[in-house]
Formats: sequence, structure tokens, C-alpha cells
Amino acid sequence: MYDKTLVLDGLLDIEEALLHVIDRTSWIKEANDFSTTPQGVDMLDVATIRLMAIGEEIRKIDKRTKGQLLVQYPNIDWKKLTGMRNFIAHEYFRVDAEIIFDTIQNDVQPLLTTIQQMIKEILPS
Repeated sequence: MYDKTLVLDGLLDIEEALLHVIDRTSWIKEANDFSTTPQGVDMLDVATIRLMAIGEEIRKIDKRTKGQLLVQYPNIDWKKLTGMRNFIAHEYFRVDAEIIFDTIQNDVQPLLTTIQQMIKEILPS
């Protein structure tokens, strides 16, 4: 068994980061919006760093649960998520706004839904 408190804390941090990304980038309608204004560039930084932090926390949760929790949620490509974290951490200046935009548009909401489901299932009744 694993420490549910530590895992729950990590999931809550991820939920907060995802909500932050959704809120702060809600005005971004295309990838170019990240590069045409100083505010857009700042939002690219915010989104990128938050996605990196999410990937890091996912990695920690997988380690804390000895690989037993994330596999219960196969609708998320956890390996891709942690791979993105690694790329951002090691190749930050090569981050592509198109990929970040695509991630926000297509992956953030399903991840948030799954994280919220996980939180509900871990919370004590």
C-alpha cells in the first residue's frame, strides 16, 4: 500500500496547476497568440512551466504508488506526459508553442477530469 495523503496532496497540486493553465490561457485561440505579444510569451512560459511541474508530480506519484495507481487510468498517456516534462526540463529553449497549444486544447481537460476522478476515489469516505 502507499501513503494516500502524499498521493492526494500531489493530485490536488496537479488539479490546481491544470485549473491555472486553463484559466490563464483561456484567451489563447491559436499557437501564434503565444508569440505575438509580451503577454502571450508570458502565458507560454506559465503554461510550459506548469506542464513541467505536472509531469514531475505525476512521476513522483507513480514512484510513490510503485506503478499501481496510474495504470488504473489508461485513458491518459502517462508516459507521454512525463516525457513532455523531461523535454521541457532539458530542452526548454526548444519548446514549440504549437505543441503547448495542442496540449492545452486537447489534453489538459481530459487530464483534469481524470485527476479529479482520482481525487474522489482516494478521498476518505
